[in-house]
Amino acid sequence: MSEYQPSARRFRPQIFSEVFGQEVIVTTLKNAIKGRRLANAYLFCGSRGTGKTTLARLFAKALNCLRITKEGEPCNACISCKEITAGSSLDVLEIDGASHRGIEDVRQINETAGYAAAAGGYKIYLIDEVHMLTKEAFNALLKIIEEPPAKVKFLFATTEPHKIPATILSRCQRFNLSRISIAQTMGKLRYIATVLEVDVQDEALLLLAQRSEGGLRDAESLFDQILAFGAKTINSEAVLAILGITAHSIYFEIDRAGQAGDFIKAFKIAEELFSLGKDLFYFMEGLVAHLRQILLCQLSGLEALNNFSNEQYKEHYLHFAKVYSKEQCLDLIEYLLDKQQQMRLSTFGKFLIETIILHVMRSHFSLPIEYLVRRLTDLEQAIQEISLEPASNPLISTNTALTPINNLTPIVERSELTLSSPQPMPAPILTCVTLSEDPTPNIIDFDQKPKMVVAIENKVEQGRSSMSYDTLFQFSAVELEGRLQKHH
Repeated sequence: MSEYQPSARRFRPQIFSEVFGQEVIVTTLKNAIKGRRLANAYLFCGSRGTGKTTLARLFAKALNCLRITKEGEPCNACISCKEITAGSSLDVLEIDGASHRGIEDVRQINETAGYAAAAGGYKIYLIDEVHMLTKEAFNALLKIIEEPPAKVKFLFATTEPHKIPATILSRCQRFNLSRISIAQTMGKLRYIATVLEVDVQDEALLLLAQRSEGGLRDAESLFDQILAFGAKTINSEAVLAILGITAHSIYFEIDRAGQAGDFIKAFKIAEELFSLGKDLFYFMEGLVAHLRQILLCQLSGLEALNNFSNEQYKEHYLHFAKVYSKEQCLDLIEYLLDKQQQMRLSTFGKFLIETIILHVMRSHFSLPIEYLVRRLTDLEQAIQEISLEPASNPLISTNTALTPINNLTPIVERSELTLSSPQPMPAPILTCVTLSEDPTPNIIDFDQKPKMVVAIENKVEQGRSSMSYDTLFQFSAVELEGRLQKHH
């Protein structure tokens, strides 16, 4: 029985054409080999699982291949290719920058770089996680990287290029590897499943690709974990149960309960998440992605749903793209991103999740800031239309000292009159009353204060809320004040 190999090693690309998602870099490297336009040092940087070390090994293999193809691909049949694949080549030395990071290790490289390659090709030093080298080690590399001996090349790989000194970066050709797309990740996993003769549903592949966050190695490791479950047919339910991923149906329940005002559902959903042992951080990420998907549907329609094969998902997103507003989605995404940081420090995860879900549901009953500003503008214009000019009103003096707005209280009383009333409307008298030490009004105050007619009647959108407009307006004003204080 052959020894088991993880999918990330077993299906690692052995030629350039098998590399996923890095077509521009692959073309550049192949043309450099064919045109013999080779630099002294190359730096491959990018996030985890995007193929940095794999590309460096393929480049080293192609440089020393004895029978390289016309397309610049290594043959994988000569002795040099076989040794590099097995990791036993004397000409390609792989060095772990995390464990060989001192000046003594670099000094050893400088001393041995002058020796010729055993097979007559290039002598290649491949340093992985090169950003872990010390400052002194980097300084010791400067001279040999700029003027290396003949037939000596340096290949560096790192996830943190910002930690590499600028003097080193200026001596390297730098390649930034992009994240692997969801479609490409699903294609690679589907190929692995075909080779292993395992039936996998597209929804399961989509969940794995989304969870990997652009890292192909992460997706392959997760796929191995699912394969260890032993099922011949892998569906989305198995992936959700094994990896602790929150199902899309949870987010759909939040949307429906929020629209219906069923706030008790928030506590039931939080209890379900805890009882099933779901990853709360991934739940938050999923909720952000869910709202982002709704926002994309509002902006691009069906084009935003190309990754979904489930028709019910598409119908739900298209429906709630009309229920949510763009401002609502943006505000909720900003709110959730702030809460993600708070969750890392909170010891009351369940309570925090409950409040987060309640906030998302309550957003359906909050008026957006843009609506409040427009409403206030309409109020101002309506008051100006029914008011007299200040110069013609003898009760308003331009010489009177203004009282701070925090000490003023407007006197507003509703009337049965409307703007379209044919009856003549008396001119209102605008006054502001300074609050005394005891701000509680009495009967005398009401008798002495003038009345102001407010002639605006606006209806709340049908189905928006069961509360009256005045109540909504007051709550939204309080919320606006809190948000302004927070940003201030």
